[in-house]
Amino acid sequence: MPASTTRLLVVVLLLAGCASSRPVRDTVGGREVLFRDEFSGPALDRGSWNVEGPRFWVNNEQQAYVDSAATIGFEPRPGAEDGALILRPVFRPGFETPTGRVADFLSGRIDSRGKVERGHGRYEARIRMTDHAGVWPAWWLLGAGRWPDTGEIDIMEYVGERDWTAVALHGPGYSGDTPLVNRQYFPPGEDVTGWHVYAVEWAADGLEFFVDDRLAYRATREMVEHYGPWRFDEPKYLILNFALGGAYPFKTNGVRSPYNGLPASTVDAIKAGQVEMAVDWVRVLAPRPDGR
Repeated sequence: MPASTTRLLVVVLLLAGCASSRPVRDTVGGREVLFRDEFSGPALDRGSWNVEGPRFWVNNEQQAYVDSAATIGFEPRPGAEDGALILRPVFRPGFETPTGRVADFLSGRIDSRGKVERGHGRYEARIRMTDHAGVWPAWWLLGAGRWPDTGEIDIMEYVGERDWTAVALHGPGYSGDTPLVNRQYFPPGEDVTGWHVYAVEWAADGLEFFVDDRLAYRATREMVEHYGPWRFDEPKYLILNFALGGAYPFKTNGVRSPYNGLPASTVDAIKAGQVEMAVDWVRVLAPRPDGR
């Protein structure tokens, strides 16, 4: 081999080696991925997620949260490549929490507080739920600190009516029955039992909520500040949970028995192992290039 050819080959190999050693940026749609979890199992990534325990209780919900494979697992599901995170309530009558409360149901709630906390950008999750009245699964963001002072972004809440899900914002002056709330209704032929991507585009001047890239609600900074201080410039952490009954389902269905907001038909479905929220993946993307 001529000397010039040898030198050229060495240069090419060196360049190839340099190129292969460069870190490859993780992107989706041309935007940098700041965090992702594909939930391919076999166990929860404890470096990214915390699991809520049974001391936690709000909104007169009927479950106790526990760290258990019975309520938080990974299983194959049609349409979810490499499986999905499954949050599933189970019937455990007479379960006593460390605070002395007695609950007949256990369920799962995970959050990324202190591990994955981000600011403006796009937050999205691909989720499928079962059709049962009185359930309350959700996908949302919360600021670290006293509620509601640090702000809450509810990207998806489902309370057991299969044709719609809701979004909401909470903060000082607009918490609880907030005026910053909206329902989105699925197009004909679709409902919560199909896979959908629930997302929010969170920017300095407002938030836009999407279901499968279809705009469901927009709240501008001016809209929020009409009711109270804007609390959406500080980082927030991610939450996925499956609650049962309580304030929001009760306001929707008026069921008082056998449990607040939770009818007997859903109790029977829980006993049969038919109730769940499946999460294929979650992603946090960098803000849009235009800063919005």
